[in-house]
Amino acid sequence: MSVAPDRLAAVGILFMLFVGIPIAEIALFIYVGGRIGLPATLVIIVLTAVVGSALVARQGAEAIAQVQNAFFEARFPSKELAHGAMIVVAGAFLVTPGFLTDGLGFLLLVPPFREAARMAISKRFSGRWVVRSGPQRTDAEWREPPPPDPEDPTPLR
Repeated sequence: MSVAPDRLAAVGILFMLFVGIPIAEIALFIYVGGRIGLPATLVIIVLTAVVGSALVARQGAEAIAQVQNAFFEARFPSKELAHGAMIVVAGAFLVTPGFLTDGLGFLLLVPPFREAARMAISKRFSGRWVVRSGPQRTDAEWREPPPPDPEDPTPLR
């Protein structure tokens, strides 16, 4: 029984996420705690969570407003939704104790970094999915009524 290369790569990525990152975080805790002491390390961890949460709340509200504006402009908010999703991921990273995850979380709160990440992900997965927005066929048309004739004595119907 052979394993497909894509599946093997996915297993490697999951292993890195669930085992590698916690090991790296523990190593960073030990290193930083040894350099600056346990109380200062704990203060930094709590401070980054509080500051990060405030930044995520602010940027999240801005992202929601941008999605609404895109809908008001009658266009699909793909860019805005991608930025909103990355802000949610940043929030998850920032409330997870650790220096590595905090660094990734703060990076995702920088709009140019988010845009670069969005473009890289889009380039990586382009052609794999087809996104269709808008109606596929028109059942009715909207037409503006003609302007009223000022000389016509009939009331509006």
